[in-house]
Amino acid sequence: MEPVTVGLLGIVAVFLLLFLGMPIALACMFVGMAGIAYLASPEAAMPVVASTIYGTFAFYPYTVIPLFILMGGFCTSSGMTSQLFATFDKWLGRLPGGLGLATISACAGFAAVSGSSVASAAAMGTIAIPEMRRFHYDPRLAAGCVAAGGTLAFLIPPSIGFIVYGMLTEQSIGKLLVSGILPGILLALAYVVTVLVMVKLNPALAPASPDPVGLIDKFKAARGVAGALSLFLVVIGGIYLGVFTPTEAAGVGATIMFLWVIAARRVTFKELAACLMDSLRISAMVLFLVAGASVFSYFLALSTIPAQVAAWAAGLAISRYVVLAAVTGIYLFLGCLLDSISMMVLTMPVIFPVMTTLDFHPIWFGVISVLMMEAGLITPPMGLNVFTVAGVMPDVPLETVFKGSLPFLFAIATVCLILTIFPQIALVMPMMMGR
Repeated sequence: MEPVTVGLLGIVAVFLLLFLGMPIALACMFVGMAGIAYLASPEAAMPVVASTIYGTFAFYPYTVIPLFILMGGFCTSSGMTSQLFATFDKWLGRLPGGLGLATISACAGFAAVSGSSVASAAAMGTIAIPEMRRFHYDPRLAAGCVAAGGTLAFLIPPSIGFIVYGMLTEQSIGKLLVSGILPGILLALAYVVTVLVMVKLNPALAPASPDPVGLIDKFKAARGVAGALSLFLVVIGGIYLGVFTPTEAAGVGATIMFLWVIAARRVTFKELAACLMDSLRISAMVLFLVAGASVFSYFLALSTIPAQVAAWAAGLAISRYVVLAAVTGIYLFLGCLLDSISMMVLTMPVIFPVMTTLDFHPIWFGVISVLMMEAGLITPPMGLNVFTVAGVMPDVPLETVFKGSLPFLFAIATVCLILTIFPQIALVMPMMMGR
């Protein structure tokens, strides 16, 4: 068979194995190994798999993943989430839909110290949803604010999404993390506008909250964001100024939070062990995904599919933005079937060469990709954030939670359009790092 035919059969085989329930890392690794054995030789396949797995787990810069996850776990245990929500509740809670605005703002603040969207949705859901239900907010709005707000952790650094993208495409993780700052703020503002529009069109979604808060109390409450802001400035500011590498910054952040929770005596030994186990579990999952994707990428490279698809796309007599629109449409579809990291692992070996051939900036495309992965977190039927929120609201049908999240997809689409028209929003900060 021709190499391209073998490659296409390999792609079909991966999806078939996923449908049968095989973990995506193993599916990619198994098909990649079989494909390399067929296109090269069985003697070449096993060393590729062995060296790839070892190289992935032994590569020092990849320790950024467990360290950032550990930092986020310590932040949750320290009570930082509740402090952020209490602060923004004081400042925004009495506006129309104010508790929803406070939830999104607190999610943005927590995203600055945690790279996990699901963890952000879970932590904020246990705090914000009971408060919104106490003031008789519509369950759709309450669920939507938490599920969508949690996605900000996938875009605002430190972001696991950017780290995985950088690992798969060999781009600077430091520049990718910094590139998410302005788009993350823009998306948070778009979510805020979405809530305001929803409440304006249907005031019954969010009854007005009583008891206005005085200016002095607001300024006192502002101390609740000091910890998260300080940590963000140390970690991301250190990366931006070149003081730390991303790995060193993650280590510094995790150490600071560890000392913080120990000094504050806000974490038990059991909670500390749980943070370490979560860090180990998520890191192993991500690194196995990357190892599987690397083996599969070697196979696809032998099949020449990425090069031929890139050449075909470059030769099309259509605008490159039509190709970009098609790619975003593919991501929206895949978001209904796969989780975000799996989607990135499966698509980047083919799509990234196409985008770079069409002269899209790889850092900018990383931001667009992560935005599309965020959309997958709240699209039915596989939206992980939606299932997380549904676990906090067991008496609310899952369909209602999905309906509450869907308006925020328009906010993500709007931000993608703005970034396409004004790509410098995503590029200005990482480009200044290179000077």
